[in-house]
Amino acid sequence: MDRTALHTTAKALVADNKGILAADESTATITKRFQGIGVESTETNRRDYRHLLFTAPQVSKAISGVILYDETIRQKAPDGTPLTKVLSDQGIMPGIKVDTGAKDMPNFPGEKITEGLDGLDKRLAEYRSLGARFTKWRAVITIGSGLPTYGNIHANADALARYAALAQEAGLVPIVEPEVLMDADNDINTCEAATAAAWREVFHELFVMGVDLRGILLKPNMIIAGKKSAVQAPPQEVAERTVKLLHQFVPPAVPGIVFLSGGQTPQQATEHLRLMNRMGRNPWALSFSYGRALQDEALKAWSGKPGNTKAAQEAFRTAALANSAACAGKTVTEIKV
Repeated sequence: MDRTALHTTAKALVADNKGILAADESTATITKRFQGIGVESTETNRRDYRHLLFTAPQVSKAISGVILYDETIRQKAPDGTPLTKVLSDQGIMPGIKVDTGAKDMPNFPGEKITEGLDGLDKRLAEYRSLGARFTKWRAVITIGSGLPTYGNIHANADALARYAALAQEAGLVPIVEPEVLMDADNDINTCEAATAAAWREVFHELFVMGVDLRGILLKPNMIIAGKKSAVQAPPQEVAERTVKLLHQFVPPAVPGIVFLSGGQTPQQATEHLRLMNRMGRNPWALSFSYGRALQDEALKAWSGKPGNTKAAQEAFRTAALANSAACAGKTVTEIKV
């Protein structure tokens, strides 16, 4: 393990107000999104859509890395260039999702455990040979009646730590993602309590497994009420609660926090990030690793038609630059001024 290289890569992913595009949707997930715009989910269509995102003009000014799916990391552009090389030629680092999905956890009704540790060392070695520089593993924490349980939080934290140790051993920076879902009707206090419990356990397990915190990134949810809650906190409160909890549980050795959007609208995700960065300096960079919040408008603009490629790329570039500005605590207009 080259610890210096890991540290350098982790820092580079959150340097210069840049963030990460999460383009690691499973085939089932991207098929649902394609259905929403009336596009058939073929391998070629999936490739073409992602390729247009990766080649959007000037997007490297805002995007440092892209998380790929297993299918995508093996694909080539229409001219035969591997998509990993398309990215690296622009100075964008290829990454890879390595978990195999969240499944029902035995003896824990309503809760999920993420799988994928079996044979992970071999898969990591292959992904590195294909050009990956970093990895991602997502754990899902559900809020509900009596949920989350400690057993579920512990099991997911243990898996995240074991994954992170394997990734670092393979020379890849692990993105550690303990996502507390915002799908229920819970208030913001419930989200905060569940998130605190998850972060506490995750960092304990990372320590137990000897993971080098200088060579990881944390991909957490923000502290926000469930989507079905009748009471939604104002953006400033979301920002303040999130940063306060980060200071309580995340060691300063971690180079960066790359938030997930978690079902927020693109505008909400950008504004919350901007407000957090306006609050002052932190020991870690506050950045983004968004999927839908970066892609929603681009996907609609594209609609599966080659003639819409430029419009889709502009929509993606606009979203990426807005979030890059948010990393500086500003809007795009303020950056241009």
